[in-house]
Amino acid sequence: MSGAKPSSAGVLRVAVDCPLRTLLDYLPPPGQRAQDLPAGARVRVPFGARSAVGVIVAHAPGSLLAGNRLRAIAALLDPEPLLDAALLELLQWTASYYHHPPGEVIAAALPVALRDGHSALAQEEWLEITAAGVTASQDGEPRRAPRQRELLLLLAGLPTGISAAQLELQAPLWRPAARALAKRGWSALTVRAAGESAQLAPLATPAASPRRTALAAAPDLSAAQLQALEAIDAAAGRYGAFLLQGATGSGKTEVYLRAVARCLERGANALVLVPEIGLTPQLLERFRARLPVRMAVLHSALSDGERLSAWRDARAGRARVVIGTRSAVFAPIPQLGLITVDEEHDSSYKQQEGGCRYSARDLAVRRAQQAAVPVVLGSATPALESLQNVQLGRYHQLPLPRRADQALAPRLALIDLRAHAVHQGLAGPVTQAIARHLAADGQVLVYLNRRGYAPTLLCTSCGWIAPCSACDARLTVHREAAQLRCHWCGATAPLPTRCGRCGFTVKPVGQGTERIAETLAAMFPDAPLLRLDRDTARGAADIEAVMNALLDGSARILVGTQMVTKGHHFPGVSLVAVINADQGLFSTDFRAAERLAQTIVQVAGRAGRGARAGEVLIQTEYPEHPLLQSLISGGYEAFAAGALTERAAARWPPFSRLALLRASARTAAEAMSFLRAARECAGDRPPVRLLGPVSAAMARRAGRHHAQLLVEHAGRGELQRFLDAWLELVERLPEARRVRWAIDVDPLDIQ
Repeated sequence: MSGAKPSSAGVLRVAVDCPLRTLLDYLPPPGQRAQDLPAGARVRVPFGARSAVGVIVAHAPGSLLAGNRLRAIAALLDPEPLLDAALLELLQWTASYYHHPPGEVIAAALPVALRDGHSALAQEEWLEITAAGVTASQDGEPRRAPRQRELLLLLAGLPTGISAAQLELQAPLWRPAARALAKRGWSALTVRAAGESAQLAPLATPAASPRRTALAAAPDLSAAQLQALEAIDAAAGRYGAFLLQGATGSGKTEVYLRAVARCLERGANALVLVPEIGLTPQLLERFRARLPVRMAVLHSALSDGERLSAWRDARAGRARVVIGTRSAVFAPIPQLGLITVDEEHDSSYKQQEGGCRYSARDLAVRRAQQAAVPVVLGSATPALESLQNVQLGRYHQLPLPRRADQALAPRLALIDLRAHAVHQGLAGPVTQAIARHLAADGQVLVYLNRRGYAPTLLCTSCGWIAPCSACDARLTVHREAAQLRCHWCGATAPLPTRCGRCGFTVKPVGQGTERIAETLAAMFPDAPLLRLDRDTARGAADIEAVMNALLDGSARILVGTQMVTKGHHFPGVSLVAVINADQGLFSTDFRAAERLAQTIVQVAGRAGRGARAGEVLIQTEYPEHPLLQSLISGGYEAFAAGALTERAAARWPPFSRLALLRASARTAAEAMSFLRAARECAGDRPPVRLLGPVSAAMARRAGRHHAQLLVEHAGRGELQRFLDAWLELVERLPEARRVRWAIDVDPLDIQ
């Protein structure tokens, strides 16, 4: 370290969870040397007037700080590194590339309990029967709850209890029954050191646990699936990036499963990323049905205790497969042998709000490079960046055509809203098609990416439109809840019947999923209907219930938002209706067309996945639009080829690199003043192109004014070097203390 003052005991560079963009220097505890404390271990350190938990990142011979300003580490919390060298390197690279404080990046990769300094030693949950439970079991209780009764009988035969891991293998849905027994005082959930009393809880017999008997048989692979699998397997032990591109239903998940199985056979472990929590249970069930190994699940809906338990299982190697959403890319996995990223194009992999704005897909590729393992990116509609990487030879494309046992590809047709009568947002040909498919015993999926009853509440006299008081947005009508809601800031208000300005009647204008569902229920009263959006699905269990209703045929019509487009298998769906395809046709965001094309193709892929041929009807007022025409005539491949040509001509990503400096303040003037000062920091002739500053498309959100400054350069390295020097100047600006600001590298949304 240039200019560092040497210390006989050495200095430790520690990442503390704080907004400082540097590591902090500390002396080792009295009587110890710096090299005695391993990098990757947690330490408790003095931080201002309080103590904090940090992670040792590096050792140094000295510090730029004066010796009397250096403070000593208070305690070493981990005798061994909590984060291995590879993972610590990935986290440091993340902080550097995305220009985010390293302490916040590293802290976000740890469960809350570890950030607070709790023990990192692996522990297990154990379920035990109480004395009252023994008596209740002998009395035949609980008589009206068969799952609880089954679990109580199991516990009665295991006086020392059974671990949660063993219960997961035998009865994956044991927790609700256990909670009910605990409320009655018949069972208790305790925590023990991992491995404690492991021999005292034999596996239950199939009679006591009928939900898990044998592994599911593997289907035969198509020639294309086998070719893809062999290519991935041939890259074992070295880095290789594979783009697994196939039509919906072509068997991408089966390739993931076989590749993971071969990875496990080699003694290595696997990481599987999915874009959203709703897909996790579905994929987990398929993996559990096929692979006889322990698995860990990591996503934001877990409790702190569940996340800590899964993290410990992953780090100890007890969990051979880790399945999770975005943050699982930082899971500690020893002997990592394979990474897969399902639906790699999905924007959910990019952290959009708060914290480090990283892309889990891109970090998965980076982690595979570091670990020298293959990474598989799967999608029916790959991101344009991924397709460009194929053209450059960085990724290997593995195409999966439709399987021979699948129906023909669904027929896509545009419904011109200008030429047909429309009732409550549904064109005549669409309602006729719904009736035809229902009569033929098919199921129907109606897609509209707008929840609520209507997007606007309008006064029929004075023209007043219900606004959000904190955002530049209209309030959405939610009639079932009798509320107006802002979908930007979450504000709510009672649903009025008359205009607050003139007292005249108000009416909802436009359609949301709630209104479309109401209309379809009135049109087809004999067809059971379900709705799937964020208002009806509060958690994974709600999504699973809807999926099961579609699969068993008890629901005939499904109305939903983007939640219905991702990865779900509905073999009975023969018709998909896209109600409003025009939302993304005229956006100011250059990525809007790509997102719209991906959404249409993904939702269209829900039709015709079984033996029945599918039909897709797309309502639009612009049937001649080039995007829609290219999708109809040539599919996603034709659209992507044209879009890449346009991007190359305009020098937009993937043919250039972007960073977005975002700012929000109490007033628009403060936000713009900061961004103008930041632009001046770049000098008169900066090596990059600066666009702005401008107000965000939704300038006022949650009472704050938002603006942005776009930074562009043809090369990634040149952009990074500019950001390194520029951001040091930006954070010293007096205006920076009056706003909230963040840098977003490789932004997905620049509106």
